[in-house]
Amino acid sequence: MLVFILILLLIAAIFGVLGAVLKWTLVLVLVSLLTVVALGAIAAWMVRRQMRKMQAGGSQRVAVRRVIRYNTQSPPPDQLPGDRDDRY
Repeated sequence: MLVFILILLLIAAIFGVLGAVLKWTLVLVLVSLLTVVALGAIAAWMVRRQMRKMQAGGSQRVAVRRVIRYNTQSPPPDQLPGDRDDRY
């Protein structure tokens, strides 16, 4: 494979287009590298977003359970506690 690439480079040098071949090769390598990095960044962002959603959903469920648990001992709405003065 390496010999084949060297032969192609020698042919490009003979015809005077070695600079153009190297530039296009560099462009293709950089574009593919940038694409891989961008897709990796998007995937990492999506994973972090899903983790935050799952954590937020779990904490909301816990908070709802706590509110329900603590409010079960409250007096009926028509009855006020004896130490509370509601005139003011």
